[in-house]
Formats: sequence, structure tokens, C-alpha cells
Amino acid sequence: MRALVLEAQWDPRPGYTVSDWEKATGKAITGSSIWRYPKLAVRDWPDPQPGPKDVVLEVQACGVCGSDVHFYETDQEGYILYPGLTKFPTILGHEFSGRVVACGSEVETLRVGDMVTAEEMIWCGRCIPCRNGYPNQCENLEEIGFTIPGAFAKYIVLDEKYCWKIDAIAERLGSEEAAFELGALTEPTCVAYNAMFERAHGFRPGHYVAVFGAGPIGLAATGLARAAGAGLVVVFDVSPGRLELAKKVGADYTYNPREVNPAEVLMTLSKGAGFDFHVEAAGAPHLTVPEMEKALAIDAKIVQIGRAATRVPMYLERFQVRHSQFFGAQGHSGNGTFPNVIRLVASGKLDLRPIITARYGLEQAVEAIASTTKREGGKVLVKPAM
Repeated sequence: MRALVLEAQWDPRPGYTVSDWEKATGKAITGSSIWRYPKLAVRDWPDPQPGPKDVVLEVQACGVCGSDVHFYETDQEGYILYPGLTKFPTILGHEFSGRVVACGSEVETLRVGDMVTAEEMIWCGRCIPCRNGYPNQCENLEEIGFTIPGAFAKYIVLDEKYCWKIDAIAERLGSEEAAFELGALTEPTCVAYNAMFERAHGFRPGHYVAVFGAGPIGLAATGLARAAGAGLVVVFDVSPGRLELAKKVGADYTYNPREVNPAEVLMTLSKGAGFDFHVEAAGAPHLTVPEMEKALAIDAKIVQIGRAATRVPMYLERFQVRHSQFFGAQGHSGNGTFPNVIRLVASGKLDLRPIITARYGLEQAVEAIASTTKREGGKVLVKPAM
């Protein structure tokens, strides 16, 4: 089959100590400190073969994520920008939907023809974090499109337990194609849902919500905030195009942080009370968190979703005085997150179709990723059948 494959050179930065685990597994815990000179190309890859509990999906749509962009872009020394768990070469792509075309002999919950989306985090279910209910912190974690083959391909194989049916979305929309496209948005939306409602425990209807960053995760957070009953949703981003998309999915006000002082805006809109819930989806916490900190309501929350391997100055006295909290979030698995997001979409309460701004065929997958480096549009989809 054809697939978008990333190859890179294992070349640890000077001063980076490679752990025994990294040496034994070939996985980098901090990818941006090890992988150098990435090369992306659409090329032939062996067709996947299902094990007893696996299904083979014919990929219908796969979204370009910011992490894919951080594989494509490099720093001045040629290292990838993505700071997380990685192992190359592999097929990229982890935000996807597909149709079941083959089932292993022990598959029980799916059958050929089913429409599904899937989790990206392949948790083991056996380590202590998994057994304690923390699959996103699995000690034996594999990640689709990061350490094992992903979905910028004609086919992908994975255990049935990571798949979730999206038939209800198709029934709501009356279109399988539209359902597959929205199905590919489930994973990033679940990342936002997990951060906002599981890690940070949500907000009360009527609370004021500020979202920093209007990339796909920030746009999903905006839509979720509106669906959850926020009294006011304010979004900051430097891209005028993305700010327009934020309005389409639920933002009441949008601003370019280079043109306004975000903290002053939030304090003015809240008449001095501050905002109750702050979402960091820009991946620039050294710039955004100080602004959030100055606009904390009493008992406010900040949740960090954007990835950024950097230290951030924080005035903890402010958090103590304002009875406020800061939450870190990663992943999307567990706690009913996938079925809850699918239900929201199927109910019509969350419609993220406006954030899809471009579609490419598989042979143009590198071009699809390159197009997102401008950080101006919404979600870019790769559709292998195009």
C-alpha cells in the first residue's frame, strides 16, 4: 500500500543523556532531543495483517495535527520540534476514521463494514497506571503515528478495543462521507475534552472561558465550551483566518494578542471579576500563562493542552490568593471521552464542520502538512480515496 513515512536520524543532542530504556526500545522519550534530519515521503509500505483481536480499517480521512507539523519543521540544528515519545521510521497520522474491511478471528465488537474512529494512544491495560485508571500515562504506551504505523495510508490495523463506532454521526448528517470527515476530528476533540472536563473538572454553566490558540485543538475547545454552557467564550490567536473560524464554532469575541493586551481585555469583559476557565492551546505558555494569571477569577482554572518543552515563570502567590489551580493534560483515553464526544456531535450540539478548510489526496500528504505550517487555516484532512 501507499503511505506517508517519516524517517529520521538517531543523533542525540550534545549533553542529552540517552536512557537505558531508550537504548533498548529505540524510542525517544524527548523526540526533539534525539531525532534529526527528518525526511517525509509517500512510498510503498507492506499491507497490514490483523492479529486475532485486530481489525483492518480502510482509512477514509486523517487529519493533519500540530505534531505532524512539528515532525516536518526543524530547529537550526536539524532536530524535529516535537518533544514527545517517538520511534522512526513509521507512518504518520493519528486523527482518523475508517471502514472495517477485515477482522481477526477473535474480534467480537466489530464487523466488516462498520464505520469507526479510534484512539491514538495504545495503552496496555496491565501496568499500574492503566490499572489505576490512568491509560494516558501508560508505562508501555505506543502511539499511532508516533511509535507505530499511523493512518496517512490506505489501511491501518489496530486492536478492536481502541475503536469507536460513528454510525450515529452518519445518521445525524445523512452522509457517510461527512461522518467520516467529522469522525477524523474526534481524536483532537477528545484531547480538548479530556483536558477541560476530566483533568480540570470542567466549569459551571455561565462561567467565562478564555481560549488561547485557535488551531484545531483550540477550536475544538471553543466548540466544547459553547456546548457546555459557557456564559462567555473569548479566543485569542494571531491568525485572522483562525479567529473567523473560532466565531463559527462558538466564540463570542476574538482578538489578536499582538494587537491587544489579553489580560486587560479579559478583565474589561468580566467587569473586573476575571475569567473562570482558561485553556492554553497555543503551545506558547511563556507568553499566554502570564496573561491568564493576571485575569484569574476567584477559584479559576488554567489547563495546559498545547505542547511546549519550556519553563514558564508563574507567580504562585497569585494562585494562592485567587484560590486558583493549574492543570496539565495529555491524551484522550478513558472516562468515556470518545463516546461522549461522539454523542455531542451526533446530537448536533457540537458541529466542527466549519473548521475543515482543506482536503488532500494521499499522494499530496507532504503538501498537506507543509500547508499547515502557515498556521492560518483550520483542520486539513488527507483522504486516501481522493
